[in-house]
Amino acid sequence: MKILELKIMRGPNYWSIKHPKIIVLKLDMEELQHLQTNEIPNLSQKIQKLFAGMYKHRSSAGTEGGFIRLLEEGTVLGKVVQHIALELQTMAGMNCGYGRRYANGQPGVETIVFSYQEERAGTYAAEAAVRITEALARNEKVSIIQDVAKLHQIREDEYFGPTTEAIVQEAINRNIPYIQNRQTSHIHLGYGIYQKRIQAAMSNNTSFFAVENAGDKNMTKDILEEAGIPVPQGRTVYSLRELEEAIDALDYPIVTKPLDGNQGKGASINIQNWKDAAKGFAEAQRYSQAVMVEQFIQGFDYRLLVINGKFVAAAKRTPAMVVGDGVSTIRQLINQVNKDPRRGVGHEKELTHIKVDRVTRSILREKEITLQTILGFGEELHLKKTANLSTGGTATDVTDIVDSYNVLMAERIAGIIGLDICGIDIMTSDIAIPLPDTRGAVIEVNAAPGLRMHISPTEGLPRNVAEPIIDMLFPHGCPSRIPIIAVTGTNGKTTTSRLISHILNFKGHKVGFTTTDGIYIQGKKIIKGDTTGAYSSEFVLKDPTVNYAVLEVARGGMLRSGLAFRQCDIGIVTNVSEDHLGLGDIHTVEDMAKVKAVVPKTVCSEGYAILNADDDLVFDMATGLRCKVAFFSLNENNPRITEHISKGGLAAVFEDGYISIFKNTYKIRVDRVADIPITFGGKARFNIYNVLAATLAAYISHMEISEIKTALRTFIPSHETTPGRMNLFKLPKVEVLIDYAHNMASMEAIGDFIKNTNAHPKIGIIAGVGDRRDEDMRQVGRIAAEIFDEIIIRQDKDLRGRTGEEINNLLKEGIFTVKPELEPIEIKQESSALAYAIEYAPQNAFIALFSEDIGEAVKMVENFRVIQHREQNAEK
Repeated sequence: MKILELKIMRGPNYWSIKHPKIIVLKLDMEELQHLQTNEIPNLSQKIQKLFAGMYKHRSSAGTEGGFIRLLEEGTVLGKVVQHIALELQTMAGMNCGYGRRYANGQPGVETIVFSYQEERAGTYAAEAAVRITEALARNEKVSIIQDVAKLHQIREDEYFGPTTEAIVQEAINRNIPYIQNRQTSHIHLGYGIYQKRIQAAMSNNTSFFAVENAGDKNMTKDILEEAGIPVPQGRTVYSLRELEEAIDALDYPIVTKPLDGNQGKGASINIQNWKDAAKGFAEAQRYSQAVMVEQFIQGFDYRLLVINGKFVAAAKRTPAMVVGDGVSTIRQLINQVNKDPRRGVGHEKELTHIKVDRVTRSILREKEITLQTILGFGEELHLKKTANLSTGGTATDVTDIVDSYNVLMAERIAGIIGLDICGIDIMTSDIAIPLPDTRGAVIEVNAAPGLRMHISPTEGLPRNVAEPIIDMLFPHGCPSRIPIIAVTGTNGKTTTSRLISHILNFKGHKVGFTTTDGIYIQGKKIIKGDTTGAYSSEFVLKDPTVNYAVLEVARGGMLRSGLAFRQCDIGIVTNVSEDHLGLGDIHTVEDMAKVKAVVPKTVCSEGYAILNADDDLVFDMATGLRCKVAFFSLNENNPRITEHISKGGLAAVFEDGYISIFKNTYKIRVDRVADIPITFGGKARFNIYNVLAATLAAYISHMEISEIKTALRTFIPSHETTPGRMNLFKLPKVEVLIDYAHNMASMEAIGDFIKNTNAHPKIGIIAGVGDRRDEDMRQVGRIAAEIFDEIIIRQDKDLRGRTGEEINNLLKEGIFTVKPELEPIEIKQESSALAYAIEYAPQNAFIALFSEDIGEAVKMVENFRVIQHREQNAEK
């Protein structure tokens, strides 16, 4: 078996809308393509032995054991790869259950699709599943221990943790979108101007001043002591000599910990002698030069949680420990504890496995025992010096018994330090008694406190402490989303996106939009390039100044990683035609329509899919949508339109020279097409389609008809407003059209416009794209021959796997089928071809350049305009 391609989908995509996070694996089965699972001896038994949980896989049977039965009846090995990839992740604490296998259309090639939790884990699982399946097919010995261990490690490295997960899940439950920043650990909750950001249990509301205070344990203690909060006496020391002076003042027992530590790292408690004090000092200095030395307060370890000034939860924390039975060794007792199904690796489950580490061994040495020591019945042994869950500790919920004095104290502390999310560590014999009465003390105040102990306590009632965090960030009734208009189709995407953005900007919205030439925020180009993929969409949605997003969505981005959003408010499909066929396993125009249909399928239930009723494939996308549908057409008598509006539907049509909206049985005229500049007096019929779609989007977005009309009239086509789209230049000698058209449909649309011009001769500068099919390039030649009197063939800088001669020959084959007498000129460089055409064209000629480099072409035309004006003036 051979992996031909592996893609990571991060949003709704061609393969699945409901399951956006999937791995798409293109696999060449090679010599194993015809092998069935029932032809491999004992395969079912081997798989069940390796993967005990595989029995739960239902497969197509829909019942437990379904996949095992399928193995025994006989199925292809691609299904085995799919199920192993899922089970490997599940065994490593990442529950993944969605998978599909598709025949690719190429002999021996299959596409395997399966869900993932962490991207790197999904990639590793895919590669491991292929390797394991191949070994099983060849009857080789297989071990998965290292694979599961590796996936566990990946999960721990990549997983954003139980605290973040709880907050994100609560946001999802409230229909608040999120974006994970892959370069940092930040999570964006909400979009645009409504977004909030979190990093674990810190939010963008969290005061830097408060975090600094909480991080300096010495300062925190001074602030709290001044406010009448019981705190242990202590000092900050930097050397053994200062440590000795501190112990003389405080006396034993003491605690040592790094001044700016966290999660209990470097802390040592209940130190009773100088030897252990020196050890504790050295341990603390591994994390901080400054070491806190404090009185050891007897009692239990409690964590109180305050969110937005209100006490919400409390937990009693116990260090990792074992209890003797008079028979088992300490190691055996640890193994027994670790068998608890609630324990897992890292943050995989509610509890963490207890590891025998340096701290554990140090405790055993201090007590002069070993892992082979047998503890007496009921004898307790703490294996860690702190009660952190991440080191195997346990938590018991005590929220309901916290004394009112302690509740008020916790809320005061959060306010005094200034933390919106605050964890307060207390040592006391009983949290149900006021702290001063137990001679307890506040040990520490934590910014970004872990929520795991409250969400999944070992004992007691779980508390949804993520809810008050989301309530604080997004009070009920406050928005979290900005409207998203997504635009896709074969042609017209960019013009439609720009036109909609112009209309919304005219209304006063702060628009962020993406196109094939860049990302724009409030009319300013921020990023240059083809920005129609998921990254660019996320860029706009994360921008804190944007209150409306207009996102051009291209085929490539959807096939590469899916959409950046789970739902949009308006989804527009302009048209579907033959372009990029044969790329990305999209071989037919029907396949391409399925790609484009991803956008309308993601429209929210109250939103609108805006679809071209004149395009059969686009019209068919309306079937099965859960949102509202609006159609547009150049023909008001299109039976699809008449039927739709008879049922109370919404549509926009070109009728009697006007752009009009049909709502129910009423006709609302917006403007005369001839007065809308982008239609070039109505001659650019393809732009009328774009105007219809944009008009519907604006109307659905609650704009007044007068506002839409004025906005349409003020959108003047030019290189600045629509770069590479019908950029028309009138020079003293010739007229030049520069357009990005690169497929048959767009060339035909431009051709309709050119045929309506009175210029002669009509000169076309064309090129072939190397990764297109032979027939596509011949068709480009045929269309060019039907439009132009003269043809110049240029070449793209990137020939995409072909030679220039091969591309040009295919174009000429197409040209000669229409005009065998035409002699095309071949000029390799685009700039040279354009210069040649302008210089040698006769008076009143019309030159159309289908350009690769719009910016350079426009500069050249402007230079020629200046030169021709000078020459004209000189002649006068």
